[in-house]
Amino acid sequence: MLVISLYAYAFLSEFVLLYPVYALLFADTGLSVAQTSALFVIWSVTGMVLEIPSGAWADTVSRRLLLCLGPLLIGLGFAMWTLFPSSWVFAAGFVLWGAGEALMSGSYEALAYEELARRGQEGRYAGVMGRATSLGLAGSATAIALASPALTVGGYPLVGAASVLACVLCAATALTLPEHRTRGEAPGYLAVLREGLALARGDRGVLRAVLLVAFVTAVWGALEEYVPYLAVETGVARAAVPLIILLVWAGATAGGLLAGPAERLPARAYGPLLVLAALAMAGGALSGRPAGFVAIALAFGAFQLAQVLADVRLQARISGPARATVTSVAGLGTNVVTVGVFAAYGAASSYVPHGVTFALLTLPYVLVALLTRSADQ
Repeated sequence: MLVISLYAYAFLSEFVLLYPVYALLFADTGLSVAQTSALFVIWSVTGMVLEIPSGAWADTVSRRLLLCLGPLLIGLGFAMWTLFPSSWVFAAGFVLWGAGEALMSGSYEALAYEELARRGQEGRYAGVMGRATSLGLAGSATAIALASPALTVGGYPLVGAASVLACVLCAATALTLPEHRTRGEAPGYLAVLREGLALARGDRGVLRAVLLVAFVTAVWGALEEYVPYLAVETGVARAAVPLIILLVWAGATAGGLLAGPAERLPARAYGPLLVLAALAMAGGALSGRPAGFVAIALAFGAFQLAQVLADVRLQARISGPARATVTSVAGLGTNVVTVGVFAAYGAASSYVPHGVTFALLTLPYVLVALLTRSADQ
């Protein structure tokens, strides 16, 4: 039941028809690009501010409870957008969305790892999380495929209602997750918060694992947002851009599915995996041809695999009651690095083509690979 519920939760959390069309809703309501960008900032800042406090809350009370509340907050925001579209309502919705994601971040991984460990199955964590990640991507792809016909048939009210329903079903799925922690097992909120921060800062193994998760996850995750621009630059027709995105997602999905078998690879293979992925990404981006996206899809698959394996390293190093708190520290680091990648991409794209920008932003992976190799020796 645990694994099935984790998979269903991962799919439903991403099966939101509003994802691919909410920018159109904003534009049709009269928002400018600058106003929409300001909303994205509100979203990001809310998540970063609440990331660690919500992780400590998950360690103090019930992770299952937070996994239920998170989608409900997000669904409430989507309902507000649909019923009362305006700039202030959109801003409030993004605050709810950021808060909901913060509640879910860290809680999901901590509950999955500890429940598997309780069964003596922590060795399954990589495979389970890899498949869960792939199902999340499948949920996004399915939502994208259904969004256009739903918008045509019922407009934003239908798309919004379907999105709210997905959030409610996701919250209901959270209630089916087993959790064998009781409130009395953990110390108070402030004690858990201090312990989690001390572990992330003071234990070198945990700190390295936190930084690894942040950098490995953030760079390719941010670059994914710019795939359409790169596709158009290489001569892909605008109508075919969704097919390129689908190819890239297929690569990432395959990477997630390989996480279980890949966990058996020796630790020294992790650095070469990052280097090979960086070379494939840079080569495909610099090729200037649509065929280069095959290499980019393979690179995204390798990065997705590396992301899951980095999370496995982190969970294996955490001890004590502050697992969700430490995982949330990694989530905060991911958000910070992601913002840095967005800023670097925006600055570089004014001077060099998208292909060159992609190639330049794969260089951090080479540095991470070298540092990882030296740490493993």
